[in-house]
Amino acid sequence: MNLKQLVGIEAASYITDGMIVGLGTGSTAYYFIEELGRRVRDEHLQITGVPTSFASKQQAIDCQIPVATIDEVPYVDVVVDGADEVSAEFHGIKGGGAALLFEKIVASNSKQVIWIVDESKLVEHLGNFPLPIEVIPYGEEQLFSYFESQEYHPTFRLDQDGEKLVTDCKHHIIDLHLEEIRAPHALADELDHLVGVVEHGLFLDMAHTIIVGAADGVKTIHVPSKTDTL
Repeated sequence: MNLKQLVGIEAASYITDGMIVGLGTGSTAYYFIEELGRRVRDEHLQITGVPTSFASKQQAIDCQIPVATIDEVPYVDVVVDGADEVSAEFHGIKGGGAALLFEKIVASNSKQVIWIVDESKLVEHLGNFPLPIEVIPYGEEQLFSYFESQEYHPTFRLDQDGEKLVTDCKHHIIDLHLEEIRAPHALADELDHLVGVVEHGLFLDMAHTIIVGAADGVKTIHVPSKTDTL
Protein backbone atom coordinates (compact mmCIF):
# COMPACT_ATOMS: atom_id res chain seq x y z
CA MET A 1 0.00 0.00 0.00
CA ASN A 2 1.53 3.35 -1.03
CA LEU A 3 1.64 6.50 1.10
CA LYS A 4 -1.17 8.20 -0.82
CA GLN A 5 -3.44 5.23 -0.24
CA LEU A 6 -2.55 5.14 3.46
CA VAL A 7 -3.49 8.77 4.07
CA GLY A 8 -6.60 8.48 1.91
CA ILE A 9 -7.86 5.58 3.99
CA GLU A 10 -6.97 7.36 7.25
CA ALA A 11 -8.86 10.49 6.17
CA ALA A 12 -11.95 8.44 5.34
CA SER A 13 -12.08 7.31 8.97
CA TYR A 14 -13.00 10.89 9.93
CA ILE A 15 -16.25 10.66 7.98
CA THR A 16 -19.43 9.69 9.82
CA ASP A 17 -23.09 9.17 8.92
CA GLY A 18 -24.98 12.23 7.76
CA MET A 19 -21.95 14.29 6.80
CA ILE A 20 -21.72 16.53 3.76
CA VAL A 21 -18.22 15.82 2.50
CA GLY A 22 -16.06 17.83 0.12
CA LEU A 23 -14.36 15.46 -2.33
CA GLY A 24 -10.92 16.65 -3.34
CA THR A 25 -9.20 16.24 -6.68
CA GLY A 26 -5.94 14.55 -7.57
CA SER A 27 -3.93 11.40 -7.10
CA THR A 28 -4.13 11.41 -3.28
CA ALA A 29 -7.79 12.42 -3.02
CA TYR A 30 -8.51 9.57 -5.43
CA TYR A 31 -7.77 7.04 -2.69
CA PHE A 32 -9.92 8.94 -0.20
CA ILE A 33 -12.90 8.78 -2.56
CA GLU A 34 -12.26 5.10 -3.25
CA GLU A 35 -12.29 4.30 0.47
CA LEU A 36 -15.46 6.36 0.97
CA GLY A 37 -17.06 4.36 -1.81
CA ARG A 38 -16.07 1.13 -0.09
CA ARG A 39 -17.61 2.34 3.15
CA VAL A 40 -20.81 3.36 1.36
CA ARG A 41 -21.10 -0.11 -0.16
CA ASP A 42 -19.84 -2.27 2.71
CA GLU A 43 -20.81 -0.25 5.78
CA HIS A 44 -23.88 1.53 4.34
CA LEU A 45 -22.34 4.90 5.21
CA GLN A 46 -24.85 7.68 4.51
CA ILE A 47 -23.15 10.81 3.17
CA THR A 48 -23.42 13.44 0.47
CA GLY A 49 -20.33 14.23 -1.55
CA VAL A 50 -19.54 17.68 -2.94
CA PRO A 51 -16.96 17.20 -5.72
CA THR A 52 -14.27 19.76 -6.50
CA SER A 53 -13.93 18.80 -10.17
CA PHE A 54 -15.68 16.95 -12.94
CA ALA A 55 -13.16 14.12 -12.43
CA SER A 56 -13.93 13.69 -8.72
CA LYS A 57 -17.67 13.89 -9.48
CA GLN A 58 -17.42 11.03 -11.96
CA GLN A 59 -15.32 8.96 -9.58
CA ALA A 60 -17.85 9.52 -6.79
CA ILE A 61 -20.71 8.44 -9.05
CA ASP A 62 -18.74 5.34 -10.05
CA CYS A 63 -18.22 4.62 -6.33
CA GLN A 64 -21.97 4.99 -5.64
CA ILE A 65 -21.49 8.10 -3.49
CA PRO A 66 -24.47 10.48 -3.73
CA VAL A 67 -23.26 13.86 -4.99
CA ALA A 68 -24.45 17.48 -4.87
CA THR A 69 -23.04 20.79 -5.98
CA ILE A 70 -21.86 23.41 -3.51
CA ASP A 71 -25.03 25.38 -4.27
CA GLU A 72 -27.28 22.46 -3.36
CA VAL A 73 -26.03 22.13 0.23
CA PRO A 74 -26.18 24.61 3.14
CA TYR A 75 -22.52 24.00 4.07
CA VAL A 76 -19.85 21.30 3.96
CA ASP A 77 -18.93 19.48 7.17
CA VAL A 78 -15.44 18.56 6.04
CA VAL A 79 -13.46 18.65 2.82
CA VAL A 80 -10.58 16.25 2.27
CA ASP A 81 -8.10 17.17 -0.43
CA GLY A 82 -4.47 16.88 -1.39
CA ALA A 83 -1.91 19.69 -1.52
CA ASP A 84 1.12 20.29 -3.70
CA GLU A 85 3.09 21.95 -0.91
CA VAL A 86 2.48 22.59 2.79
CA SER A 87 4.72 25.09 4.57
CA ALA A 88 5.95 25.10 8.15
CA GLU A 89 3.24 27.70 8.84
CA PHE A 90 0.61 25.29 7.43
CA HIS A 91 -0.10 27.35 4.31
CA GLY A 92 -0.53 25.45 1.07
CA ILE A 93 -0.14 25.59 -2.67
CA LYS A 94 -2.84 23.74 -4.55
CA GLY A 95 -3.88 23.52 -8.17
CA GLY A 96 -1.47 21.04 -9.66
CA GLY A 97 -4.54 19.18 -10.89
CA ALA A 98 -6.03 22.39 -12.33
CA ALA A 99 -9.02 22.30 -9.94
CA LEU A 100 -8.00 25.17 -7.65
CA LEU A 101 -11.12 27.28 -8.24
CA PHE A 102 -13.64 24.60 -7.23
CA GLU A 103 -11.29 23.41 -4.48
CA LYS A 104 -11.09 26.86 -2.89
CA ILE A 105 -14.84 27.45 -3.18
CA VAL A 106 -15.59 24.16 -1.42
CA ALA A 107 -12.88 24.70 1.21
CA SER A 108 -14.14 28.23 1.92
CA ASN A 109 -17.60 26.82 2.66
CA SER A 110 -16.37 23.93 4.83
CA LYS A 111 -16.38 23.70 8.60
CA GLN A 112 -13.22 21.59 8.55
CA VAL A 113 -10.42 21.31 5.99
CA ILE A 114 -8.24 18.20 5.96
CA TRP A 115 -5.21 17.95 3.67
CA ILE A 116 -3.74 14.56 2.87
CA VAL A 117 -0.13 14.49 1.65
CA ASP A 118 3.00 12.41 1.65
CA GLU A 119 5.98 13.76 3.58
CA SER A 120 7.70 15.04 0.41
CA LYS A 121 5.07 17.82 0.25
CA LEU A 122 6.16 19.35 3.57
CA VAL A 123 8.45 22.34 2.99
CA GLU A 124 9.82 25.25 5.03
CA HIS A 125 8.59 27.90 2.59
CA LEU A 126 6.16 27.66 -0.32
CA GLY A 127 7.26 28.31 -3.88
CA ASN A 128 9.35 25.46 -5.20
CA PHE A 129 6.15 24.02 -6.69
CA PRO A 130 4.89 26.40 -9.41
CA LEU A 131 2.05 28.60 -8.19
CA PRO A 132 -1.07 28.16 -10.40
CA ILE A 133 -3.02 31.25 -11.42
CA GLU A 134 -6.39 30.61 -13.08
CA VAL A 135 -7.17 33.35 -15.58
CA ILE A 136 -9.86 34.13 -18.11
CA PRO A 137 -8.56 33.88 -21.68
CA TYR A 138 -9.50 37.49 -22.51
CA GLY A 139 -6.55 39.64 -21.44
CA GLU A 140 -4.39 36.73 -20.31
CA GLU A 141 -1.41 37.90 -22.37
CA GLN A 142 -1.51 41.22 -20.49
CA LEU A 143 -1.39 39.32 -17.22
CA PHE A 144 1.43 37.16 -18.54
CA SER A 145 3.41 40.30 -19.42
CA TYR A 146 2.76 41.71 -15.95
CA PHE A 147 4.04 38.54 -14.31
CA GLU A 148 7.14 38.71 -16.52
CA SER A 149 7.73 42.33 -15.46
CA GLN A 150 7.57 41.23 -11.83
CA GLU A 151 10.08 38.46 -12.56
CA TYR A 152 7.60 35.79 -11.52
CA HIS A 153 8.74 33.57 -14.41
CA PRO A 154 5.30 32.68 -15.80
CA THR A 155 4.46 29.82 -18.14
CA PHE A 156 1.12 28.82 -19.60
CA ARG A 157 0.14 25.32 -18.55
CA LEU A 158 -0.28 23.07 -21.57
CA ASP A 159 -2.29 19.92 -22.11
CA GLN A 160 -1.00 16.68 -23.59
CA ASP A 161 -1.49 18.06 -27.09
CA GLY A 162 0.65 21.10 -26.40
CA GLU A 163 -2.34 23.46 -26.30
CA LYS A 164 -3.21 25.74 -23.41
CA LEU A 165 -4.88 23.61 -20.75
CA VAL A 166 -8.57 24.40 -20.26
CA THR A 167 -10.01 24.11 -16.75
CA ASP A 168 -13.48 22.83 -15.86
CA CYS A 169 -14.66 26.46 -16.00
CA LYS A 170 -13.08 27.03 -19.44
CA HIS A 171 -10.25 29.16 -18.09
CA HIS A 172 -6.49 28.86 -18.58
CA ILE A 173 -3.69 28.52 -16.02
CA ILE A 174 -0.49 30.52 -15.75
CA ASP A 175 2.08 28.88 -13.48
CA LEU A 176 4.49 31.17 -11.62
CA HIS A 177 7.93 29.69 -10.99
CA LEU A 178 8.87 31.61 -7.86
CA GLU A 179 11.23 29.16 -6.10
CA GLU A 180 10.45 30.68 -2.69
CA ILE A 181 7.52 32.71 -1.36
CA ARG A 182 8.59 34.61 1.75
CA ALA A 183 5.45 36.76 2.07
CA PRO A 184 2.50 34.60 0.97
CA HIS A 185 -0.21 36.92 2.32
CA ALA A 186 1.21 39.91 0.45
CA LEU A 187 1.44 37.91 -2.76
CA ALA A 188 -2.11 36.62 -2.34
CA ASP A 189 -3.35 40.19 -1.86
CA GLU A 190 -1.53 41.30 -5.01
CA LEU A 191 -3.04 38.47 -7.06
CA ASP A 192 -6.51 39.05 -5.63
CA HIS A 193 -6.46 42.58 -7.05
CA LEU A 194 -5.41 41.70 -10.60
CA VAL A 195 -8.32 41.98 -13.03
CA GLY A 196 -8.61 38.79 -15.06
CA VAL A 197 -7.26 36.55 -12.32
CA VAL A 198 -10.09 34.23 -11.35
CA GLU A 199 -8.26 32.46 -8.50
CA HIS A 200 -4.78 31.53 -7.36
CA GLY A 201 -3.32 28.47 -5.71
CA LEU A 202 -2.31 30.03 -2.41
CA PHE A 203 -4.47 28.39 0.27
CA LEU A 204 -3.60 30.39 3.37
CA ASP A 205 -4.90 29.82 6.91
CA MET A 206 -7.35 27.22 5.65
CA ALA A 207 -6.24 23.79 6.86
CA HIS A 208 -7.38 22.44 10.22
CA THR A 209 -5.79 18.98 10.00
CA ILE A 210 -2.96 17.62 7.88
CA ILE A 211 -2.58 13.86 7.51
CA VAL A 212 0.94 12.96 6.39
CA GLY A 213 2.09 9.68 4.95
CA ALA A 214 5.67 8.94 6.01
CA ALA A 215 8.01 5.99 5.76
CA ASP A 216 7.30 5.11 9.40
CA GLY A 217 3.52 5.44 9.09
CA VAL A 218 0.75 8.01 9.09
CA LYS A 219 1.14 11.17 11.16
CA THR A 220 -1.67 13.61 11.95
CA ILE A 221 -0.99 17.31 12.51
CA HIS A 222 -3.70 19.39 14.14
CA VAL A 223 -3.11 22.97 13.04
CA PRO A 224 -3.29 25.47 15.91
CA SER A 225 -6.06 28.00 15.48
CA LYS A 226 -5.21 31.69 15.51
CA THR A 227 -6.76 32.01 18.96
CA ASP A 228 -4.51 29.20 20.19
CA THR A 229 -1.44 31.17 19.19
CA LEU A 230 -2.48 34.54 20.66
